[in-house]
Amino acid sequence: MSFFGDVWQWFLDNWSSGIGGGIWERALEHLQVSALSVLVALVIALPPAVLLGHLGRGGTLAINVVNVGRALPSFAILVIAYQVTGEIGVVPTVIALVALAVPPIFTNTYIGVREVDADIRESARGMGMEGTQVLRRIELPMAMPLIMAGIRTSTVQVIATATLASLIGWGGLGYYIIVGLRLSNNVQAFGGAVVVVALALLVDLALAGVQRLVVPRGLRTGEPRWAVETAVEAEEPQAEIAAAA
Repeated sequence: MSFFGDVWQWFLDNWSSGIGGGIWERALEHLQVSALSVLVALVIALPPAVLLGHLGRGGTLAINVVNVGRALPSFAILVIAYQVTGEIGVVPTVIALVALAVPPIFTNTYIGVREVDADIRESARGMGMEGTQVLRRIELPMAMPLIMAGIRTSTVQVIATATLASLIGWGGLGYYIIVGLRLSNNVQAFGGAVVVVALALLVDLALAGVQRLVVPRGLRTGEPRWAVETAVEAEEPQAEIAAAA
């Protein structure tokens, strides 16, 4: 049987059961630790990035600080977290993945909010909007494409890097890769890598759908020019009514 035939047979044998749990079970574990890490990163990165972007102060220093997590290898952070916490499993894994996820989210959010055209801000204030209203109704919607791009980048990186969690006792799809390499089982290692890639692509595709829902129509990339102009014309009367109110 060919190598790819062996890989296919491995999928059939391990989809719902097998040594160390089935592929489905391992994929669920992988998603759980990845989702938890991204959620914690969002809680840490989004509020200060939005605030600093709105105020236009301290952003450069903050970006340099959070990018320390990007400069350090994830494996090194994983080992340090393991030594500091004295635990194996989810805690050091989440610490390492959060350090990886925070920089793209923070940087994209700060830049997205900060780079909103000053004339648009002034126009909004001239219409009587207060600071929080400008942030909520102008800056955040216009920054949403960059914010979502940062979230998608972080999520894909976290899913790919979560394979290292198997080195310190956590499950996930990394089990197949790590154990496969240790046992020189290239079929298992290759199959595990394929599943990780497929999972990352599926999650990225799902987030692309979320991005399309939360990003205002006129700011979506690839939107036809006529569609953008039509949307603007349709929204102008509503804006005038809201301003008058």
